[in-house]
Amino acid sequence: MKEGKILQILAVSGDPSLHLINATMLVVLIGTVIVHLLDLILLLISTSVNAWRTFNSKSYDLWYECTAKNGRYECKNAENADWLQAVQALMILATIFCLLSLIIFLWQLFTLNKGGRFFFTAIFQILSSLFVMSGAIIYTVIRPADPDDGHSFGFAFVLAWLAFPLTLISGLIYIILRKKE
Repeated sequence: MKEGKILQILAVSGDPSLHLINATMLVVLIGTVIVHLLDLILLLISTSVNAWRTFNSKSYDLWYECTAKNGRYECKNAENADWLQAVQALMILATIFCLLSLIIFLWQLFTLNKGGRFFFTAIFQILSSLFVMSGAIIYTVIRPADPDDGHSFGFAFVLAWLAFPLTLISGLIYIILRKKE
């Protein structure tokens, strides 16, 4: 329904250059929201999935250590180390700040004055990127296993590292983005 209103607004305007500008802004806006949602999905998956490290039939994450035995997973709580709790807290903060920045962006989209910038949204998104970067660095540097013993990083760890630049880029886009009517 909102797309129909946007298209009606575009159709009422007689200047063809306005059609192009409005269509471009609509594409940028939709693209920004899609990137933001992708950031949030990456953060949710990397925070919750049991695949930060793998070794043979074992997998480790921020919360559990699981072993596959006879087609079943047996899981126990992860060690209670300070560094792991720091990574847990940073990943949770990154996810919360990313979600809050999406909510703030949607709120600012309807309340911000014409020409205003989305600085508040950008701050939350950039903080989210710094949190995920810090958590991934801590996990990289202080992991319990030596990489030479056969342990490898899992896909959730890779997703956390992918979420960092994507979230940072999204935050920078919000700094540049101005609200148009």
